[in-house]
Amino acid sequence: MATIEEFLSLSVRPSQDLSALTSEHVENFIHTLGRRMLRQTLQHKVAHLRAFLRFCGDRGETARGLERIHTPRTYRGELPPRALGWEVIEKLLASVARTDYLGLRDHAILHLMAYYGLRPSEIAELTLDAINWKRRTLRAEQRKTRSTLVLPLADQTIEVLDRYIADGRPCDLVTNFLFAKVRSPVGGLTSWGICDIFTKRARQSGLPLDGVSSYALRHSFAMRLLGRGVGVKTIGDLLGHHSLESTCVYLRIETEMLRTVALPVPDIAAH
Repeated sequence: MATIEEFLSLSVRPSQDLSALTSEHVENFIHTLGRRMLRQTLQHKVAHLRAFLRFCGDRGETARGLERIHTPRTYRGELPPRALGWEVIEKLLASVARTDYLGLRDHAILHLMAYYGLRPSEIAELTLDAINWKRRTLRAEQRKTRSTLVLPLADQTIEVLDRYIADGRPCDLVTNFLFAKVRSPVGGLTSWGICDIFTKRARQSGLPLDGVSSYALRHSFAMRLLGRGVGVKTIGDLLGHHSLESTCVYLRIETEMLRTVALPVPDIAAH
């Protein structure tokens, strides 16, 4: 929703309705976004905007064809994944006030992305039955590999989920999804909704996270495991990667980091 709200605030005056939108408004907005974020992030923004404009066009609220937005092209391996320092992630989590349903829900979502590397789509599909309190595990369905991942829950995660369900999640919600919307129609959050939650909470935190997507938490999880000596194959299995090629991108980051701290090689010939 954050993308749509920004688009409308920049393109339509309060006194105007959606019929005032033109292709020029769309192009100017995409150009504005493109100056401050990576193309990979811009792709997600364009997808949100395209879906909104298609919906409005089908309802006759805007001119048809506005959703035909040129998507910026990206190439596999063009840029290494962006990871955040763990101290930044801890500050982001701490910035979410757990005083109401939204705070407890959003904090739990960010916690699962940061500590378990779950994709927004995987979090969106979690149900209440996915938590086995007796065995202290969480069952996540990985779409890309079509496999089920059973994750052990740490004490901190147990506390986060227990508090969210006991004190935050309304008892009368008529849905089995773990994370639900607060507005009608009642149901589980979508993966886009979860991405928007990250964007909103990152903005509210005051941290330098402009242009950072929710996947940065997943990448940070992978880098943390790599730094602790966990094998690439194991990391790939936890992330639900199809092939080791996807996981080896993180080795590229690690190599670049080592280059920045490498000591200069002494000139032996000079002695």
